[in-house]
Amino acid sequence: MDDIERTVNNKIIIPVGGMTCAACAARVERAIGKMEGIVEVSVNFASEKAAVTYESGKTRVSAIRAVIEKAGYEAPEISETNAVEEDRARREKEIRTMWTKFIVSAVFSIPLLYIAMAPMISWARLPFPAWLAPMAYPLVYALIELMLVIPVICVGYKFYTVGFKALLQLSPNMDSLIAIGTAAALLYSIYNTWRIAAGDFGAVDSLYFETSGVIITLILLGKSLEAVSKGRTGEAIKKLMGLAPKTAIIVRDGAEAEIPIGEVEMGDVIVVKPGAKIPVDGTVISGGTAVDESMLTGESMPVDKKAGDAVYAASINTTGMIRFRAEKVGSDTALAQIIKLVEEAQGSKAPIAKMADVVSGYFVPVVCLIALAAGAAWFFGTGGDHRFALTIFISVLVIACPCALGLATPTAIMVGTGKGAENGILIKGGEALETAHKIDTIVFDKTGTITEGKPAVTDVMPANGVADDFLLMMTASAEKGSEHPLGQAIASSAEDRGFALSEAESFTSFTGRGIKAQVNGQVVLAGNRKLMDESGIALADFAETGDRLAEEGKTPMFVAIDGKAAGIIAVADVVKRSSIAAIDSLRKMGVEVAMITGDNKKTALAIARQVGIERVLSEVLPGDKSEAVKELQTGGRRVAMVGDGINDAPALAQADVGIAIGSGTDVAIESADIVLMRSELTDVSTAIELSRNTIRNIKQNLFWAFGYNTIGIPIAAGLLYLFGGPLLNPIFAAAAMSLSSVSVLTNALRLKRFRPAA
Repeated sequence: MDDIERTVNNKIIIPVGGMTCAACAARVERAIGKMEGIVEVSVNFASEKAAVTYESGKTRVSAIRAVIEKAGYEAPEISETNAVEEDRARREKEIRTMWTKFIVSAVFSIPLLYIAMAPMISWARLPFPAWLAPMAYPLVYALIELMLVIPVICVGYKFYTVGFKALLQLSPNMDSLIAIGTAAALLYSIYNTWRIAAGDFGAVDSLYFETSGVIITLILLGKSLEAVSKGRTGEAIKKLMGLAPKTAIIVRDGAEAEIPIGEVEMGDVIVVKPGAKIPVDGTVISGGTAVDESMLTGESMPVDKKAGDAVYAASINTTGMIRFRAEKVGSDTALAQIIKLVEEAQGSKAPIAKMADVVSGYFVPVVCLIALAAGAAWFFGTGGDHRFALTIFISVLVIACPCALGLATPTAIMVGTGKGAENGILIKGGEALETAHKIDTIVFDKTGTITEGKPAVTDVMPANGVADDFLLMMTASAEKGSEHPLGQAIASSAEDRGFALSEAESFTSFTGRGIKAQVNGQVVLAGNRKLMDESGIALADFAETGDRLAEEGKTPMFVAIDGKAAGIIAVADVVKRSSIAAIDSLRKMGVEVAMITGDNKKTALAIARQVGIERVLSEVLPGDKSEAVKELQTGGRRVAMVGDGINDAPALAQADVGIAIGSGTDVAIESADIVLMRSELTDVSTAIELSRNTIRNIKQNLFWAFGYNTIGIPIAAGLLYLFGGPLLNPIFAAAAMSLSSVSVLTNALRLKRFRPAA
């Protein structure tokens, strides 16, 4: 037998440090994409992470990191066990470093700017030392400025090391623009300092040291504010990361011992006391309590837990003490999977981002050409004015930064997916978040989605002279041994009411018809009309009542005691409390709602009427649900499918957006694009509303990013000056560039105020 080579694709998230704009992200993406064995790569500038899918055996994570570092960026290793703390520490260190650099730069650039500008503002009569007068002591003046600018250049050295390296590799980025512009001003000023030393004192008017120093300071200020804002966009995931406890109390050799969470192993017996957080996922083996699971489900009411019930990491034990057996630890817990899901979503790219990526790829080279062309045009147009041409050249380079363009989409997606997680809605990627706003048709599965998914008693209708409680108690006692869902529903209803059920003295099941049992010496017959007819039971008015109940989507269970009709107990899969409100909310949003089910048409229409759905797809076999969705799509509709069962998985995958109920099966959740952790249907409209808000925010960001550069570059190139307006100073160009990135981030952060209308 021939050996079959099987390729396994692995996915990893790698932190990437040192990126300063979208061009950097594109550069890292290209470098990784050229490697053998890379299936897919997406580098997110806002989250500073690379999501890489690669073929095992063809490349390794260490090789991917080496390629990132070779491109001029950092790829720190983060251990899986301490990923949360290490990532947080790395970001906090980066913010501290940026602020320190800015402060040092400002300490030297402020006096540098004062020395450069004070002599020029004669009308203000600013205090200025006589020994530093530029006309009296030009060389001292030039050397003092040089001494002040050197520390600023040293603090901003990365602009030069990264910028010129990228330029030499023919993939210039924002650092390249800053490096070229400030280096040109610096070198030109050093040249004029040499001229002054050689006796040409008139060259003192051609010093641009303050331009280099102040530009770097303003860029560092913008980068510091940007780092802080980017940190805020990921606050949702930080909150999730901070939920897990650091230690656990385990039972070993009959004694309790507190150990670090990383040392808990599967099978360990863990003790959780009142008020403590549950450290890992597992199953309760003893004790009882109520657990606050709002961090997972968003549901504020604590959930009662007893032996055999599942508990989840980071949920809070409110009242009693429990012992449970650890079943999922580390990265396998539900919380860890949610964090991973949100991280991947925040690192993904929406289709709308592709336009910005394409523009960013060409943006920097085009800007360099525009700067050269504008500088040369003004040089020749002014008869060889070096100062004027250099001002134009530097202004164009500095104002045209692709940062705002690169931040426009990913920051909004980070905040949007994070906001979804806070509301119990897990959105698996930027594409799902973007597509959701286009949805015009939503198809709901019936059983377990619109309805509770388990039958319950809805009506108890006794015959004359028979008490409600007696009818229910006798039927439930007879059905106690039944395995049929309808019989179990009746038995559960009686137990919920506190009835003490009797043991049946005999029990006979009639397949497809019902049961017969002797309870407390009386013969109980419970089943459908066919069983009653076969047994010669006269139903009288109950036959008509049974038909009416069936039209309402209920299953009538006829009951006879000792050969006489005793009444009807109706059982139905009841509609969820949230279904009517959810469907009404979607209709108000202009979305058409349909229901799909394998039930017969009469039952399906009855349920549809209850919740206000007009379009019903009934008697659809499990394997045909995806075909039904495809048929809607061929009509030009954008379809979302909402389901919870294994048989819904193909339809969830076929839909433009698959939405799984969080209480559903793992297969359904795996096939879906969006998971509703609270299992509340009202969250469907919340997800669409959030998508619409996020896409609106992205479009606003892109408009301002494109508009800023469209307006800024011509002004920097001297367009206004050509028509008698002012000339843009490179310092103001640097300030405008920094503010553009901060404004885009600030707009994205407005999404944090999102509150679902539902």
